[in-house]
Amino acid sequence: MDAHTGGSGPHNGREQRGRRALEQLRSITILFDQAFQVPGTRWRFGLDALIGLVPGLGDIAGALVAMYAMNVARRLNAPSAVRLHMLTNVALDGLIGIVPILGDVFDFAFKAQTRNLALLDAWVGAPEPTATRSRRGLLLLPIAVLTVFILLTVFGIYMLYLLFSWIAR
Repeated sequence: MDAHTGGSGPHNGREQRGRRALEQLRSITILFDQAFQVPGTRWRFGLDALIGLVPGLGDIAGALVAMYAMNVARRLNAPSAVRLHMLTNVALDGLIGIVPILGDVFDFAFKAQTRNLALLDAWVGAPEPTATRSRRGLLLLPIAVLTVFILLTVFGIYMLYLLFSWIAR
C-alpha cells in the first residue's frame, strides 16, 4: 500500500499532516468565503467580502489564505498542474478584484478560496482525473487572460470617451 491509499510508510506522516492542514484550510475557507447567508437566498459570503470593502486589506487577507492553501497543496504533494490551477484562480480573483465595485461583486461570486479547496478535495479523492482536468483547463489560461485584458482595455477606452464627451459639453 502507498501513502496515498492510507498505508504505512515514510510518507504516511506527511500525508496525515497534509490532511489535517486540509481540514484547517476548510475551516478558514468557510469563514473567509461562506460564513454568512443573505437572508431569503442561497447566496453565501464570508469575511473576504466584508474585509474587501477596505481597500488593500481584503487583498492582503486573500493573499495570506491563498499562500496557506498553496502550502497545503505542497504538503499533500499535489501536482504542478493542480497548483498552477490554484494560482490561476487567485490571480484571476486579484486581477478583477482591483477594479472598484466590479471587483467586489466578482469576489462575492467567484470565491477563489472555495474553488481552490474544492480543487484540493477533488485531487485527494481522484488524483489523476483532477490533474488531467487542471492541465486541460490551463490550456485556456492564455485565452482567458487575453479576454480579460481586452475587456479592461475596451472599458477604459469607453470611460475615456465618456470623460472627453462630458468635457466637450
